[in-house]
Amino acid sequence: MKLKSIHIDGHHGTYYIPTIDLDVETGICEISGESYLEDTASFYAPVVDWLDKYCSKIKKPLNFNFNLEYYNTSSSKCIVDIMSLLKKHSDMGLEITVNWHYDADNEDFEEEVEEVEDFMLETGLKINLIPK
Repeated sequence: MKLKSIHIDGHHGTYYIPTIDLDVETGICEISGESYLEDTASFYAPVVDWLDKYCSKIKKPLNFNFNLEYYNTSSSKCIVDIMSLLKKHSDMGLEITVNWHYDADNEDFEEEVEEVEDFMLETGLKINLIPK
């Protein structure tokens, strides 16, 4: 079965669903918006699965952008799972770039940068910090 791109429109309701774009043609992937979900693991499982298939079968360079305004603790765990998977494939020789876009005008941006640095320590993945 051929791997297809995934697009999920983000929206707000009782919970906050992030926008997900995983493009099989360009290798450009992004999670943006806010991530506060009822069942975070189930929501992110297809993302992790898609990334594993892309990295294992397509084997083209991958550029992953995190552009999150807010994410809760359970989303943070899934972000670490995504980063750990990307690190595994990077260690196997796949060209992977990870960018974390943050709002430098936000008064809490230093705390966000510290969290991303913690992600880097936990996963060993190099993440480019990019101010918006």
